[in-house]
Amino acid sequence: MSFLEKIGLGQKSQEGSPNIGKKKKQKQKEAEKKKIKYLRILIFSVFVISILITLPQTTFQPVASFSVGEPWRSDDLTAPFTFSLKKSAAELEEEQQQIRQSTPPVFHVDQSVAITVEARTDSVYRSLQPVLDSYLQWQRSKRNDDGSAPNDSTRYFQERSFSNLNLSDEAWLTILDDYESIQMSSADETLLIDRIRSGMLDVANEILSRGVIDREKEAIEQDEIIIRNLFERTERTITLSRTYDLNEAENYASLQLSQSFNSRAAEVASQLFSNIIEPNYIYSEEDSEAILSERMDNISTTKGAVEQGEIIIRKGDLVTEERALKLESLAEARAASATNRERLLRYLGESIVIIAAALVFLFYIYLYRRNIYNKPSMFLLVFIVMGIVILASAAIYQLDSVNSFIVPIAIAPIILTIIFDSRVGLMSTISLAMITGIIHDNSFEYVIATTVACSLGVFSVRDIKNRSQFFFTTPGVVMGSYLVVLAGFALARYSGWEQYSADLVFVIINSIFILFTYPLILLIEKLFKITTDFTLLELGDTNLPLMKSLMNVAPGTFHHSLQVANLAESAASDIGANALLCRVGAMYHDIGKMEKPGYFIENQNKANDHDKLKPKMSALVIKAHVSDGVKKAHEHNLPNVIIDFIKTHHGTSLIKYFYGKAQNQKETIPEEDFRYDGPIPFTREQGILMLADGVEAASRSMKDPNYSKLENLINRLVDDHINDGQLSNCPLTFKQIRIIKQSFLNILVGVYHSRIEYPEENDKNSKGKNSKEKKKETEAVENISQNGGDDQDSKVED
Repeated sequence: MSFLEKIGLGQKSQEGSPNIGKKKKQKQKEAEKKKIKYLRILIFSVFVISILITLPQTTFQPVASFSVGEPWRSDDLTAPFTFSLKKSAAELEEEQQQIRQSTPPVFHVDQSVAITVEARTDSVYRSLQPVLDSYLQWQRSKRNDDGSAPNDSTRYFQERSFSNLNLSDEAWLTILDDYESIQMSSADETLLIDRIRSGMLDVANEILSRGVIDREKEAIEQDEIIIRNLFERTERTITLSRTYDLNEAENYASLQLSQSFNSRAAEVASQLFSNIIEPNYIYSEEDSEAILSERMDNISTTKGAVEQGEIIIRKGDLVTEERALKLESLAEARAASATNRERLLRYLGESIVIIAAALVFLFYIYLYRRNIYNKPSMFLLVFIVMGIVILASAAIYQLDSVNSFIVPIAIAPIILTIIFDSRVGLMSTISLAMITGIIHDNSFEYVIATTVACSLGVFSVRDIKNRSQFFFTTPGVVMGSYLVVLAGFALARYSGWEQYSADLVFVIINSIFILFTYPLILLIEKLFKITTDFTLLELGDTNLPLMKSLMNVAPGTFHHSLQVANLAESAASDIGANALLCRVGAMYHDIGKMEKPGYFIENQNKANDHDKLKPKMSALVIKAHVSDGVKKAHEHNLPNVIIDFIKTHHGTSLIKYFYGKAQNQKETIPEEDFRYDGPIPFTREQGILMLADGVEAASRSMKDPNYSKLENLINRLVDDHINDGQLSNCPLTFKQIRIIKQSFLNILVGVYHSRIEYPEENDKNSKGKNSKEKKKETEAVENISQNGGDDQDSKVED
């Protein structure tokens, strides 16, 4: 069971039980119609209600719409009451930036750092001692020359590596020389490392008393910082210059230590100091943000007031930035003071416009696209596609930081055009532009830009020839349309290009989103079991396995199918039908002949297999290529729309050759036994294929065709199909049939141009033609053409 069948929207079976009476069938039919009616009402109601629920209610427009740089077109506007004048976005941003720069960051005192520094110092010296002892042992071994020097040397370098002290070789040498000289001489002197230890701790305590912050000063914009001691519950504000960052602390320590030691010892002390010092003032992001947020909240969003009765703007005055600020302030004040009744009336007014725009599209479908209106699944699809982009637009409107033009409204009309036709796409464009325009504060600029971009996007996919047309042309057309229209509005406003530049980025993103139409269409094809031009483009590839099989098994049929495809495509294009569908349907219409290719004349080289069969059996073989084609189409998962071409390309026409042969043998066989099973064509495209199939087969059997003969042939064959009732269910008009005839004639004249005799020349040459021969040719051509070349008549002799 398909997805649509599970939700009750699948195609209903038309077969009923033969035992059900007419009244019961009629009741079932009426019940089905009523169910479909309720489904339509439900779908449309959900569509409209979803939009109305998400309709933004945060704005209230008390004045006419305006744009900066344009003249005020309404009457003089005075302040109806006293209201506060809000600050501009630039003023608020400047004030916020000043607060950011003036709000000091918060640092917490870490009282454990002093203890940690002393502990690190002890750890450094514990790491040094094994190195010093192993070095001294090595030196003694070298002096005593007792043979253990290599091992002692190895042990020394291992201990030095294990110490993990980041000291230079010169620093190590200074420490080791001092330690060796004192230990070897047994002098009563203080070791250098002990003196350095004492000096480092004194400097570290001095630095920590002023404070070491855990951030570089260059990254702090403020001149002051807040120091909080959570243990003592104190807080103080100090200048940033009174503290050190790590680099400054190390530099200060180096300076102080250089005054207490010689240069070599001072260098050792400086390198050791970097191993023990750490910040004791720790930045608190949470507390800093809390203080900043509090100060930001205290910013006043207004600056002064506009008194009641004060003239805000006169008719004809240009809307400057200052006047626009007053108008926006009035709008916000009016919205804040609006009563529930006023809000309800505004909402009701916008709702009426939205419902009207939706009804315009609904009435169009009802009047001109009954195939959508009468099929719940297609009705649902249309309003799902439109609803998604509308709801996305409403959601984006709530985001102040995102431009309205980022929503790819054109996706919906493009999808509907590819699935149905360009008129459905254009009508959806009108409704979508109206509805989304209401959502976006009744923006005239938005409505015009959306209408133009979506309309041209629809035109770009109206007749898709290849995928590159969609992936490159369509996004480019949509983007170009938006940019041209927005540029026109920018020029008309004389307001510069700032807003245009801001819109540009979002329009580009919008155009990129158009590329997601392709996977969406593939998803829709799967869910709703429909066939779009994208699938037809894939099926139109002659390198597909099924087409290659047809070319190898039945080369004559393959060539015939391609010629029919050319005729059908040209005719469909001329009358505005789906040319791509006609072409693909024609390519596959005779795939059933692969089962018994030798029984069809276009594939025969010598003997005719029908010579061994009775006329009725031959007719059965000929008719079977339709059912065989349907079976093979199902095996290769061809879409139903292509299978319909296979079923209808002969309709219920008579297999004249074998019917006549049976009559000549004086067999009493009903005519129905020699007719195809049908059904007859029920779309314009299927009707075109039936005509093209017969015309191509008949023209191929003509000897020395000329312009007049081809014209007469086409007229006669088409009229025969009409008289036989084969086009009675097909919505082709007489005007369209005349265009189809002319299209066929133009193509065939081009095909046989090397040996065409045009009317003037033909009239002269035809005077001597034997009337019996002409009659014989006509009858033979008719026999072949009635059945698309399936009859096994001999070649037409001129």
